[in-house]
Amino acid sequence: MPAEPIRYFHRTKRVVETEEIYGGDWLRWTYETGPGRFALNALVKRAVVSRYYGWKMSQRGSAHRVLPFIVDYDLDVDEFAKKPYAFKTFNEFFYRALKPGARPIAPGDNVAVLPADGRHLAFQNVDGAEGFYAKGQRFDLKSFLGSEELGREFAGGSLLISRLCPVDYHRFHFSVAGTPGEARLINGWLYSVSPIALRQNLAYLWENKRMITLVESPVFGRVAVCEIGATMVGTIQQLYVPGRAVPKGEEKGLFKFGGSCVVTIFQPGRIKFDADLVKHSADGLEVYARMGESLGVAG
Repeated sequence: MPAEPIRYFHRTKRVVETEEIYGGDWLRWTYETGPGRFALNALVKRAVVSRYYGWKMSQRGSAHRVLPFIVDYDLDVDEFAKKPYAFKTFNEFFYRALKPGARPIAPGDNVAVLPADGRHLAFQNVDGAEGFYAKGQRFDLKSFLGSEELGREFAGGSLLISRLCPVDYHRFHFSVAGTPGEARLINGWLYSVSPIALRQNLAYLWENKRMITLVESPVFGRVAVCEIGATMVGTIQQLYVPGRAVPKGEEKGLFKFGGSCVVTIFQPGRIKFDADLVKHSADGLEVYARMGESLGVAG
């Protein structure tokens, strides 16, 4: 049986596209075969593998990978803050900054924006988010947030899953204006967060290493912002100052090499997600859109 492709709706082009998966053959072997799953549990999910690969991508010899990667994935070098040949390592290129204005921020005090470039799933009620990667799998809010109290507070709230691929811009930003607290680390494994993996086990999202920040927003209430580490992306680096108010769209942090995920959770009734995000997500189709584009309006 041929492997099931990963498809998504491109918000700007308004077409359904098939994802070109970086390392797709390796991912499918690891998560869809018996020998691969043995290797996954014995070694791949462990931090030592990602640390080694991260170290390798931080060596000067890795810089030769930059230009072929740009060509293979048709990246727009005009939006880079640095010239392609100025990156000293592949990892430096991977978590590159962009020029000011490369990601316009949707205006309006009552408008929340997407926190990252990537493929997004939006569910107005997290309790109804069932089977979006595989039938019978539900999002376990209490396990994900690592807190019974927060699980109760956000029960019935609105959930956004923003999945970043290796080809994406890998910095993440604040969806709303407000005051962020300290990022709380929950240590865990480093499974892939590709749909190839999540179709097998959605629990990878709350078994993986993650960082959770609560943002107090005067318009949107309390918002939980959660970055998830994954295979080959063991490093989540926060760049904001806890306790200092931030405007929406301000940079929050970055991921080092690998694909990863940002999950944003709103309290019940505090946001109405944009209709296109809700519709395609209900159909099991991620929406590709970029940081700064509209996510929804205050409820």
